[in-house]
Amino acid sequence: MAQKYMVYLGATSMLRWHIWQPILHFFLLLLIFNFFLSSATLAQSNTSDGFETWLEGVRQEARSKGVSEKTISEALSSVKPLRRIIERDRNQAEFKLTLQQYSSRVVSDKNIKTGRAKSDLHKSLLENIERRFGVQRRFILAIWGIETRFGFVEANVPVIPAVSTLAFDRRRSKYFRAQIFAVLEMLDRGLIDLKNLKGSWAGAMGQPQFMPTSYLAYAVDFDGDGRRDIWNNIGDTLGSIANYLKQHGWNNNLTWGREVSTPNSVLETIGPAERRAAPGCRARTSQRMSLKEWGQYGIRRAGGDDLPTRDILASLVLPDGSDGRTFLVYSNYQAIMAYNCAHHYAVTVGLLSDKLWTKI
Repeated sequence: MAQKYMVYLGATSMLRWHIWQPILHFFLLLLIFNFFLSSATLAQSNTSDGFETWLEGVRQEARSKGVSEKTISEALSSVKPLRRIIERDRNQAEFKLTLQQYSSRVVSDKNIKTGRAKSDLHKSLLENIERRFGVQRRFILAIWGIETRFGFVEANVPVIPAVSTLAFDRRRSKYFRAQIFAVLEMLDRGLIDLKNLKGSWAGAMGQPQFMPTSYLAYAVDFDGDGRRDIWNNIGDTLGSIANYLKQHGWNNNLTWGREVSTPNSVLETIGPAERRAAPGCRARTSQRMSLKEWGQYGIRRAGGDDLPTRDILASLVLPDGSDGRTFLVYSNYQAIMAYNCAHHYAVTVGLLSDKLWTKI
């Protein structure tokens, strides 16, 4: 009897457990959800508080650099971090796509046709820019085409919240903090007004997509009207691109490079790419050797012919790694990489410029 009673109690307990188990699970999940919700809210609050503290430090440093109180107040009074900016920073096309995927977006029949038309339309202007800066127009047009589709695409993100968000983020804080002070200097000098200070998610401005520090250093007033207007003035836009390349060592007697056929044995022999593609750039190229030396390693033009015989130093670039296309690039490639430190970008500039050359 006692044994049956114990069995009955056990069965009853099991029955009660089966009834209460889902209810207990529900309350447990609710407790966990509330915990994470509270944690997220607290984290957001802490981030907000941290950003305000950080921003006050920016204000103080701006004052020490001589920025007027009026500019500091107007520019930094209501700045908040933008989560979507960080998301974009972590998902840049130059680093997510293959070269074919990236370049096919730009080296398209439409862009080639538009680039050739722009070359004809601005023929006299481009000739003057070539004479002044010593940069072939096809490269100026290629960069213009890639950056803003020859001026048709207008970036409309407020620059100060964008660069402030990226400066507050740890990944490239030092670089973007410098952009904040460059923007404040632009405003203080009356080079642009706050209302029209728009750019990309990363703070790149105008038709050539110059960062604020690049604007201060390389933007030019090509038509002599007293303004460096890279937003609306075609002469200032194209002249600024040319000046940027010139100031980064452009050689008008060279092209950018070429696609080549590379035996696998070469990659094993020369080892990993360790040379910076441009000063301050994290991307790497191989060591530099003469075209004759590369030819002795078995490297040929993409079609199989021998390399040119000119005495030119070149580096090997593999945008997609050892299984992708290979390119020998010359010193001008370094200037393009200074413009945007990504092999997919620089190679695509070269490929588009080659397509535009056939008509120029």
